[in-house]
Amino acid sequence: MSIFVSEPGRPIGTRLPEAFRSRRVGDVTELSESAAISAEHSEATDAEFQQAVHSGGSRFRALQEYGAAAAGERREERVYLPVADISSPAQFSVPASATVAEALATMEEHGVHHLVVLADGNVAGLIDLRWLLSWIHEHSSEALDQSLIHIELPAFLTASPETDAHQLARLMLAHRLNAALVINAAGKPAGVVTSTDYLKLYANAGRQEGSV
Repeated sequence: MSIFVSEPGRPIGTRLPEAFRSRRVGDVTELSESAAISAEHSEATDAEFQQAVHSGGSRFRALQEYGAAAAGERREERVYLPVADISSPAQFSVPASATVAEALATMEEHGVHHLVVLADGNVAGLIDLRWLLSWIHEHSSEALDQSLIHIELPAFLTASPETDAHQLARLMLAHRLNAALVINAAGKPAGVVTSTDYLKLYANAGRQEGSV
């Protein structure tokens, strides 16, 4: 299960964990046996999915097996729910050279609360509106003109699309972070999952129960 937390730091170079840097599809060193996900029961797990993906070399086949195992279950009740199922693929970014004011303007322009910070095309951080406003409040009136590259950005979580969403939620709570960056097999941002995505998931479940 690929979930990592990057410590606070300035956006210089890449702040992605080593495991996500230049990660190749099918490049696995810890799995040697092939084991398909059992469709006879519904308890498909993240580990089973990862094993099916890497040992067989076919992500599509593993997804099919997962789908068979989880058929009939509501998403919020599945033992294994991939982060890719609930994360938003839309993500917006700013260069590390951008100012705080420019970051705020980008959030407002796109109607988002989270931005990926890039340094020379590499992921250097993930910031949210609440953190940005708190930083402005704690600093001088010239804070808006400060470049992000001179600021210690907050810690952020990274996960792969196949990461179990339930486990990620527990780690988000443990680290008191309301978002995580989803990184694909090429080591590039593939989406953002936020606490709002989890609220939508369970709110929809509540509405379904009410209609029943």
